[in-house]
Amino acid sequence: MTPLILASERIIRARALIQKARDLPIPVESGKHNFSYIAQVKALLQEARDMIKFIPYTPSATAEIKSEVNKIFQEADQANKELLL
Repeated sequence: MTPLILASERIIRARALIQKARDLPIPVESGKHNFSYIAQVKALLQEARDMIKFIPYTPSATAEIKSEVNKIFQEADQANKELLL
Protein backbone atom coordinates (compact mmCIF):
# COMPACT_ATOMS: atom_id res chain seq x y z
CA MET A 1 0.00 0.00 0.00
CA THR A 2 1.35 3.42 -0.94
CA PRO A 3 1.69 5.94 1.88
CA LEU A 4 -0.34 9.13 1.58
CA ILE A 5 1.55 12.28 0.73
CA LEU A 6 0.59 15.33 2.77
CA ALA A 7 -0.64 18.44 0.95
CA SER A 8 2.39 20.41 2.10
CA GLU A 9 4.72 17.77 0.64
CA ARG A 10 2.75 17.75 -2.62
CA ILE A 11 3.16 21.53 -2.85
CA ILE A 12 6.91 21.25 -2.32
CA ARG A 13 7.20 18.50 -4.94
CA ALA A 14 5.09 20.45 -7.45
CA ARG A 15 7.34 23.50 -7.07
CA ALA A 16 10.39 21.27 -7.54
CA LEU A 17 8.90 19.92 -10.80
CA ILE A 18 8.32 23.45 -12.07
CA GLN A 19 11.91 24.33 -11.23
CA LYS A 20 13.10 21.17 -12.97
CA ALA A 21 11.26 22.31 -16.12
CA ARG A 22 12.91 25.73 -15.85
CA ASP A 23 16.33 24.08 -15.45
CA LEU A 24 16.05 21.97 -18.59
CA PRO A 25 18.74 23.05 -21.06
CA ILE A 26 17.37 24.59 -24.25
CA PRO A 27 18.60 22.46 -27.17
CA VAL A 28 21.14 24.06 -29.47
CA GLU A 29 19.35 22.76 -32.54
CA SER A 30 15.97 24.42 -33.08
CA GLY A 31 16.00 25.91 -29.56
CA LYS A 32 12.60 26.14 -27.87
CA HIS A 33 10.98 24.59 -30.94
CA ASN A 34 12.62 21.20 -30.37
CA PHE A 35 9.80 18.65 -29.98
CA SER A 36 11.62 16.66 -27.32
CA TYR A 37 12.23 19.81 -25.24
CA ILE A 38 8.59 20.89 -25.58
CA ALA A 39 7.40 17.43 -24.54
CA GLN A 40 9.69 17.35 -21.50
CA VAL A 41 8.60 20.82 -20.33
CA LYS A 42 4.92 20.05 -20.82
CA ALA A 43 5.24 16.69 -19.03
CA LEU A 44 6.95 18.22 -16.00
CA LEU A 45 4.46 21.06 -15.74
CA GLN A 46 1.53 18.67 -16.12
CA GLU A 47 2.97 16.41 -13.44
CA ALA A 48 3.23 19.44 -11.13
CA ARG A 49 -0.42 20.35 -11.80
CA ASP A 50 -1.56 16.76 -11.31
CA MET A 51 0.32 16.58 -8.02
CA ILE A 52 -1.84 19.31 -6.49
CA LYS A 53 -5.08 19.47 -8.46
CA PHE A 54 -7.25 17.67 -5.90
CA ILE A 55 -5.88 19.40 -2.79
CA PRO A 56 -8.53 22.17 -2.74
CA TYR A 57 -11.30 19.54 -2.66
CA THR A 58 -10.03 17.79 0.46
CA PRO A 59 -11.84 18.57 3.71
CA SER A 60 -8.59 19.35 5.51
CA ALA A 61 -7.45 21.98 2.99
CA THR A 62 -7.12 25.34 4.70
CA ALA A 63 -7.51 28.69 2.96
CA GLU A 64 -3.71 29.06 3.10
CA ILE A 65 -3.15 25.70 1.38
CA LYS A 66 -5.74 26.54 -1.27
CA SER A 67 -3.97 29.84 -1.88
CA GLU A 68 -0.64 28.04 -2.30
CA VAL A 69 -2.24 25.64 -4.79
CA ASN A 70 -3.54 28.58 -6.83
CA LYS A 71 -0.06 30.13 -6.79
CA ILE A 72 1.45 26.92 -8.11
CA PHE A 73 -1.07 26.77 -10.95
CA GLN A 74 -0.09 30.35 -11.81
CA GLU A 75 3.63 29.49 -11.57
CA ALA A 76 3.13 26.53 -13.91
CA ASP A 77 1.26 28.71 -16.42
CA GLN A 78 3.94 31.40 -16.21
CA ALA A 79 6.72 28.83 -16.67
CA ASN A 80 4.88 27.42 -19.69
CA LYS A 81 4.75 30.88 -21.28
CA GLU A 82 8.37 31.70 -20.48
CA LEU A 83 9.79 28.38 -21.62
CA LEU A 84 7.73 27.67 -24.71
CA LEU A 85 6.74 31.02 -26.19
